[in-house]
Amino acid sequence: MARRGLHRLIRHGGSRRKAVMLGVIGTTVALGLGATMVPLLADDDLSIPVVADTTATTVPQDGDNSVKTTLATCPARCDGNPRGAREAVLTFLVTSVPATAVRVRATLRVHAWQAFDARVTAHDSRLNARAARPAPAPLGAALDAVDGVGKGFNEWDVSALVTGNGIWTLSLAQTGLDTRIYWASAEHRNADLRPRLSISYGVGTPATSAAPSTAPTPTAVPTRVPVAASASPSVPPSVSPTPVRPSPTAPADPAGCGKVSAKLVPSCGAWWGMYTPSSAATGWDHGKVFADVEKQVGRTFDIVHRYHDFSNAGSNGAFPDAYQQQQMREGRLLFFAWESRIFSSGTVLSWKDVYSGGHDATIDAVAGRIRAIGQPVFMGFDHEPEDEPAKGSDADFVRAWRYVHDRFAAAGAGNAVWVWTMMGWSGHYDRYAGLYPGDRYVDWVAWDPYNFHVCNNSTLWKTPAATMGSFYRWLDEHGIGAGKPRMLAEFGTNFDASDPNAKRRWFEEFPAALKAHPKIKAVNYFNSPGMTRTTGTCNMTMNQDASALAGFAAAGRDAYLRQPTGGGR
Repeated sequence: MARRGLHRLIRHGGSRRKAVMLGVIGTTVALGLGATMVPLLADDDLSIPVVADTTATTVPQDGDNSVKTTLATCPARCDGNPRGAREAVLTFLVTSVPATAVRVRATLRVHAWQAFDARVTAHDSRLNARAARPAPAPLGAALDAVDGVGKGFNEWDVSALVTGNGIWTLSLAQTGLDTRIYWASAEHRNADLRPRLSISYGVGTPATSAAPSTAPTPTAVPTRVPVAASASPSVPPSVSPTPVRPSPTAPADPAGCGKVSAKLVPSCGAWWGMYTPSSAATGWDHGKVFADVEKQVGRTFDIVHRYHDFSNAGSNGAFPDAYQQQQMREGRLLFFAWESRIFSSGTVLSWKDVYSGGHDATIDAVAGRIRAIGQPVFMGFDHEPEDEPAKGSDADFVRAWRYVHDRFAAAGAGNAVWVWTMMGWSGHYDRYAGLYPGDRYVDWVAWDPYNFHVCNNSTLWKTPAATMGSFYRWLDEHGIGAGKPRMLAEFGTNFDASDPNAKRRWFEEFPAALKAHPKIKAVNYFNSPGMTRTTGTCNMTMNQDASALAGFAAAGRDAYLRQPTGGGR
């Protein structure tokens, strides 16, 4: 869409305008894409300042373009230089669009000091707006253009890209005039001239849903993340979940996508999921911590991954808890990773304890609640058993797995989709055949690959393809779980202290690596330090800094990870 530019100096203030403070990413607006809207109540708008910008060019220049007071655009032949192209790159962080927003419209506004007879187009961009002088790259999708730059603010409709909360990077590319146009940057001394993103929207009201009727207990994270036990009131074990209406399968598109099998296998692409821990500092609010991460990355995850124990009480053991019930109502899939231990006391149960019948009441109670959900859910039992020597032998694990599976079947919990999760470490390749319960007992094959880099006293930096590829190939070569969908039940990466953008690139490269391993149909980021310690050279969280978060958000925007069904729609 091309228009004449709107050339005016816009001052931001008044009762209808809100300045958005971006120093803190977390906000308190909960996302809920599954909510239905009632008639509009009011219109609202936001004025978002640019958080980073730079000029992309291959022309040698002094200084750092990312801290200059001006941005520049110029076509491929600029001022007589056939390699003189310049591209203005701008990044915005949007966190305050409410879940009830409808009719979202985003307008990019950038100030020029003179009028020019040039066409300038706004594009989606994968460039790093914090880089000193990135080289121009193939332009992303064209969003809008102005035919004729005017003195003052010029406007581009970028609603096709900026659909709500997230990290959004745009490039301005110029044609039709063989000389540079200068634009005000984020560093300009006059704040009124700096680039901004104006977002307007209508406000609807989501349909009401039952509020949690019970106070959840603190939930411990898996054993890899030691935390102090908490003694909060627990939910009675007899509480049953609110039945959840199964989400309809969207009609297939021309490419055959949009279908989901009874075992939760998407017909195209892969599910995008997350584990992120709660803590006493957040009031053990598992719903809020998950929603906060979704706001940071600008999308809803398809899968909520949580760890539970054999206590059969509270959020630790009486799952699904109120938070998970709400997440299911909002369209997300649940992955219950069930551990044979008691988180609060640290008690470890042996696999013989499980298959000898000593915990039948707990198994049957959980199976009853899973059955009551009324739709398929992912279910795991003792992830990474090869790292649990205190629980028994490999044969004991297989016997316990089959025992739990059969009791679920007897209880009518056929909607449990069983995920067998291994570490996938080459040092245990000789054990995996003996740890496999058999095709009748397993629906998905999963493993937990990480690019630990220096977190495990190594110096090896593993690309996404190398991280996920070794065990993938081993499974192919040995036929374990042949024909079954595969999942990265956990995955993660450290950063590289010598290369500040390495983690961002790792995330940006992840979708392409995933497409090269098409049997992987679901991935869940483990957004926690895990067994590692966070130090100056080790941090496994995806949101450790703005660069890493930008890369992760970019990965989540890839069409391969945006299912036409599920939460990521």
